[in-house]
Amino acid sequence: MERQFTERGLERAATPADAGIVVLNTCTVTSSADQDARAAIRRIHRENPGCQILVTGCYAQRAAQEIAALPGVQWVVGNSHKQNVAEVALSPTAKAGSSFAPASARLKALPDTKLSQDYSGFVPLHALSSENRDLGSENRVFVSDIFAHTELLAAPVFDAPNERTRPNLKVQDGCDNRCSFCIIPYVRGQSRSLQLAEVIREVNTLVASGYREVVVSGINLGRWGRDFERPMRFEDLVSAILERTPLEKLRISSVEPMDWSDRLISLVAESPRIAKHAHAPMQSGSDRVLRAMHRKYRPWHYREKIHKIRAAMPTAAIGADVMVGFPGETDSDFEETRRMIEELPFTYLHVFTYSSRPGTPAAQMPKQVPVQLARERNRILRELASQKKLRFMKSFIAQTVQAITLNVFDGVYTETLTDNYLKLRVAGKFEPNHWIDVQVRQVSSGSLVGCAAI
Repeated sequence: MERQFTERGLERAATPADAGIVVLNTCTVTSSADQDARAAIRRIHRENPGCQILVTGCYAQRAAQEIAALPGVQWVVGNSHKQNVAEVALSPTAKAGSSFAPASARLKALPDTKLSQDYSGFVPLHALSSENRDLGSENRVFVSDIFAHTELLAAPVFDAPNERTRPNLKVQDGCDNRCSFCIIPYVRGQSRSLQLAEVIREVNTLVASGYREVVVSGINLGRWGRDFERPMRFEDLVSAILERTPLEKLRISSVEPMDWSDRLISLVAESPRIAKHAHAPMQSGSDRVLRAMHRKYRPWHYREKIHKIRAAMPTAAIGADVMVGFPGETDSDFEETRRMIEELPFTYLHVFTYSSRPGTPAAQMPKQVPVQLARERNRILRELASQKKLRFMKSFIAQTVQAITLNVFDGVYTETLTDNYLKLRVAGKFEPNHWIDVQVRQVSSGSLVGCAAI
């Protein structure tokens, strides 16, 4: 999105208070994400009442009129029009319902019959919120059917504090899974992949610009290539990046457990150019809960994958997403999850408390878990995860590890990230975007601490 504006002659402001246009890219995976977005909109409007706020992303796609009613919001642009945010913001004749899709956007509408056949299990967008029924009545709202999008355009995304070090290249979007708790398919659409040639072009462009590490990501990354006329697999993409680019380090973001094939595990384990890191969403250790979630694996399948990853990569960071408080989750179900986490070689966890999302099957399920009980279960798992992470980190004391320098220096230490996804503070100031060998001395404040190896 920044690229869209800069190509039209605008420059990024240092802070929202200095901006004429502020773009907010929103999440809607939980109710707290919605709350955070609303709070950010109100804060920006309060601090800079003269700016024009454009809200896009998943919350914008799901509840456009709800956002449009907030003070200071000039435009609401759903994921359906995200490729055109600058055109919307800078066009004096922007009209709701206009596609704003030049030929380069390559948006192809599917026949209604195909949509109803492929997505009959989904609640239509307009049904997710009664306020969304008359989107065409507001000429500040640009939202259309996300399932009409069949191709993906993507550009590198940069993690703000470290943007000169670790660009994030989205190679896949959307999801064809039907997890009963998840709103994402409603607001992201069907799974679609960035063409292989485009991925290779983007990676080579980033390398030519001086970047040494690239993170590939997606909503359901392991499904990359399955939507092509001649289907490909994610492993094919990884192999092609290794073979057709000089990239020094490839980092893979979250991949669903059943997409961690033996070939992918071998690729990651055997190549020194791939970061030793595996993130595989788990959600629950209870077979009954996994079935209610409509997850496509059983606890024993998940255990097998994690053990294979650990056997192939003894020092890899292994992480998971876990949900507590899913409707009907009993004390026994939670104990199965807790015990499974305790037994598996995780090095970190992302623990989420279930959040009811409008239009999802889980929102209508009986036996919703009381919020306080779900929060207590969350606390228990976070404490367990902290213990496991600390043990993992301490195992590297007195060892020499490789890390990439980030664009952060606090006056004493330079922040770095190890090959296996650990934060490491190195004494002294180092230029960003360089791999250095570091001797680990201690663990402090959730980070490894060390000095450059001589």
